[in-house]
Amino acid sequence: MTAQDTAWTEDPRIAITAIQQGETMTRGEGFEALSFIHRTLDGLMDPLIMVDHFTMTAPTFAPHAHAGLSAVSVLFEDSTGSFRSRDSLGNDIELAPGDMYWLRAARGAVHDEAPTTGSRTHALQIFVNLPAAMKLDAPAALHVAATDMPVIEGPGHRVRVITGASNGVTGATPPAMPLTILDITLQPNGSFAHHPVAGDALWVHAIRGDVEVEIDGTRHRFGPDEALVAHGGQEIRLRTSEGGQAVLLAGRPLREPFVQKGPYAMSDAGQLADVIAAHAAGALGSID
Repeated sequence: MTAQDTAWTEDPRIAITAIQQGETMTRGEGFEALSFIHRTLDGLMDPLIMVDHFTMTAPTFAPHAHAGLSAVSVLFEDSTGSFRSRDSLGNDIELAPGDMYWLRAARGAVHDEAPTTGSRTHALQIFVNLPAAMKLDAPAALHVAATDMPVIEGPGHRVRVITGASNGVTGATPPAMPLTILDITLQPNGSFAHHPVAGDALWVHAIRGDVEVEIDGTRHRFGPDEALVAHGGQEIRLRTSEGGQAVLLAGRPLREPFVQKGPYAMSDAGQLADVIAAHAAGALGSID
């Protein structure tokens, strides 16, 4: 169980950056991931709790509950086959390569995801914290097909706007707090600039290739097993010499204390105990 108080201040005119090291994780022979956890950055990852960059080729996790957060699955276009997503809200969807599924678990929902037979899923699993005022709301979900996502194309770049907005192009609206998710592909010697909303925190991870980040003219390098987090700054530009792909997540930090245990992120220990007991009693629903 992890407790965190994310209340901290910064001068919005000054870019604050940090490099986050991912943790390698495997489960059986069908799942491997590079996992980024909030506790390694003392609140700088807020509103994100966890991001797993994973590949899955076989069912790995049994149906499980979430509460107090949103569980977001972003499939990359190089996935093959389909990724079956089921939840206690009654949804049963075979996600296609490039799709996104956003489950706002709130007061609690049961979820199960697994590749169908012969499929290979290359994706992100993102845990986005919910503010205290929303943690006991009813759960909700949103599926966005890859074919419905707007794309920004320009010299040397192709960017899928999965949620939120960039460069005047608007994607889907999350069923929770605003969050921008960009899937950025760069050609050799390509670049792409994003101008964040004032106050947003940014999280950038290179999916493949050689990607460098420039924030207000200062360049930052990070390895394939790292992510860069930034607060402040007027422009973030991604560059590459050989070509590559990166994801950019941007959202307003909550700066609220929370207590996390696995897939639960509640306001305090009492609320956490209550939701664990509710799941044990079957009150969070089930997947038939």
